[in-house]
Amino acid sequence: MAVLPIYFGSFGSLKKWKNPKDKKKKKRSDDSDSDDSDDEDDTTESMSLQDAYMFPLFGSATLFGLYLVFRFLDKTYVNYLINAYFGALGVMATTQVGVNFIAPIVKLLGIKVDRWRFTLTKRRKEVYTTRFTILHMIMMVVSALLSAYYVVTKNWIASNAFGICFAINAIQLLSLDSFLTGMILLSGLFVYDVFWVFGTEVMVSVAKNFDAPVKVVFPRIFFGLPAGEKYQFAMLGLGDIVIPGVFVALCLRFDQHLAGTKNPNLGRSTRFTKPYFIACFIAYCLGLGTTIYVMHVFKAAQPALLYLSPACILSVLITGLARGEIKEVFAYTSEDKKKADKAKEAEKEDKKTDDKKADKKTEDKKKESDEKANPSSDSEQEKNTNNSENRKVRKRKGGKK
Repeated sequence: MAVLPIYFGSFGSLKKWKNPKDKKKKKRSDDSDSDDSDDEDDTTESMSLQDAYMFPLFGSATLFGLYLVFRFLDKTYVNYLINAYFGALGVMATTQVGVNFIAPIVKLLGIKVDRWRFTLTKRRKEVYTTRFTILHMIMMVVSALLSAYYVVTKNWIASNAFGICFAINAIQLLSLDSFLTGMILLSGLFVYDVFWVFGTEVMVSVAKNFDAPVKVVFPRIFFGLPAGEKYQFAMLGLGDIVIPGVFVALCLRFDQHLAGTKNPNLGRSTRFTKPYFIACFIAYCLGLGTTIYVMHVFKAAQPALLYLSPACILSVLITGLARGEIKEVFAYTSEDKKKADKAKEAEKEDKKTDDKKADKKTEDKKKESDEKANPSSDSEQEKNTNNSENRKVRKRKGGKK
């Protein structure tokens, strides 16, 4: 259950490879946008190096805050709010995953589905836009029923369904801008996980009291359990799936980058060699297996990132050294980072122009106020100029005489 979100989320994070030599910009109308969805990519949130440094600190503050909330407040009412919040999020996550699963089947069957577009604008600038179909509405109803079933029954299978959908969406929409960012993030969360699990009771306490689908649970024993005895569950937090999963997805995009530089017409094809993705994916599976084995042997909670972080980082470094591409590994930056840098530069230029316009307006207002305050001075200046011109004319006439 932990490896499936990583696999599908990684391939879901791939975008269409664009030929860098092709400088022609294709302009499409709204009709072509609605009919052809192959060129559309979901917007992703890129994590920078600064975000990677701050992530463990914000995570620690959030975790300790939840620990204090559960300790000093009635956890029943706290979990009511949490269930309402994650129930709404679960509907959206399950809807998106369901559409992504059903849409290719509908397209393969040759069924044409109309698409609608909803756009919010502010001062002629597009603030938010989304596209949806009848599949979205059907899946939203199904997801709402599943969410209601989970809230009422707390069934562990329904909880896992929401958790897996959360993980797939997070891996698809969250991206790392470079391998250095990913390695620093995994290293920081390695320390974070070890400290809060081994050093304090905070992590285990929050995990037990936090009644929300933010973990994947599975029975320790499926068969041979005596009648009437409750299942004993083992659990894996979504953070132990999403954070390494984002790093595995980065490996797959790097493989696409290497293949795209050799074959500029790669497009959306996934038929390319994937050495870094395969190595990191296998390393994650081995690290997860080690975590489960140690947990069963010592009968105690284990920080999964203690094993997953080194496994993922070392797999990339070893593969890069073995292939002689270690420089390319650290030089790689995602397209999202390049777009973000361009957007920041454009935003700075817009701010400069806006500041210039504002300064000009203030100067014009100041001149107008000065003119209104001193109208006599302007008239005196006009009289003086007229008198001087009259004197010049008189002197010229006297000289002629």
